[in-house]
Formats: sequence, C-alpha cells, structure tokens
Amino acid sequence: MGDWFQTIVDVEAGAEDADRLAARVRDWLISVEVVLAERTDCVLGAEVGHPPGPAAGQALEDPSSDDGWQGLWSNGLDITVGRRVFDAGQGEVEAVTCPHCMGAIRLIDDGWELIDEAWAPFREVLTDWPEGYDGVIACPSCDQPVEPTAWRWADDYFVLGHLGFTFWNWPPLKQDFVAEVGWRLGGHRTVLLAGKL
Repeated sequence: MGDWFQTIVDVEAGAEDADRLAARVRDWLISVEVVLAERTDCVLGAEVGHPPGPAAGQALEDPSSDDGWQGLWSNGLDITVGRRVFDAGQGEVEAVTCPHCMGAIRLIDDGWELIDEAWAPFREVLTDWPEGYDGVIACPSCDQPVEPTAWRWADDYFVLGHLGFTFWNWPPLKQDFVAEVGWRLGGHRTVLLAGKL
C-alpha cells in the first residue's frame, strides 16, 4: 500500500520570493476551486493542508477519475516553503546528468548497489544543501562547475528548491495544469516529481 504524491517544485524560486509565489499559486487554486481555502488534517508531513475542492478534476489528466482518492484521509495539498531536497520516496536514483554536456553519471551498478565513488560528491550536497551549503561539483565528463540545483536527476528522483506543491494521493496531474502553475510562478521552470511513501 502506501501513499502516492506528486510535487510541483519551482526550481527557480529563491528564498526571498518563495512565500510570495506560494501565496499567489495558493490563492489561484482556491479561486478556481481546485482546493478549498479551509485547512484541515489531510496531508502527510504537515499539520494541515488544503483539501480538494469541487473543481479538483480540472487539474487531472482524467477529470472523471474516481478511484476513491477523495475519500482518503491524506488527499490534500501541502505547500512547502523553505530550502529543501524534494525526493521521490521509495526506490533508488540511477543516474544524474550534467546540464552543460548532458553526460550521465551512473550512481548504481548492474546489481542495484550504489557506486560509492560516483555517489560521494552528491551525498554531501544532498545532505547539507537544506542547511545552506551551496557546494559546486565539477562534472566528471566536461569539468564544468555545476550548481547543486542544476543537476538533472534520473526520473526527477531529487529536486532542490525553495517551493513545492505536494498533492497527496491525487490521480495523475495533467501537463496543462502543471504548465499553468509554472506560468503563475512567473514562468519559472518547474519539475513534477512523483513518488510513494
């Protein structure tokens, strides 16, 4: 079993504008009734979140999807503001890609064991980035320095950012909805991370 989630992460929002952008998107989602304004105990990892509204189907690939998700206890929206490493929960990350040369670095061998030598520089970044560490890693392929937030993780397993919108147990979100959230964030690049706890 377990709980599924989808998180839209703004990878361009900085600490100084995350609160303002979160409020902008939250107010829009409430105004179009995708979520309700009231906050209840409906999310994991936070005390309260926004339950789905009567127009929640507008955000879904299949608006008529009714697999009982709205009857679940954890079915709300959690808005996270603050420096954080968002992750997909279960599983392992296979590789990470340099944004400059598009060279992929394998992090797991054929037996699904972590390759310690490849993983070591990223472990420090992922552990310390939420605390303010901004260590730049040189790409092993092109030797270009890469900021922590610029690495592209396979299957978007990790995303570093200051703002995330987590939809708990919702059916798949439609791409137009995800794009609209990005537009409402000022055209920022967003990543849709999906996972399970």
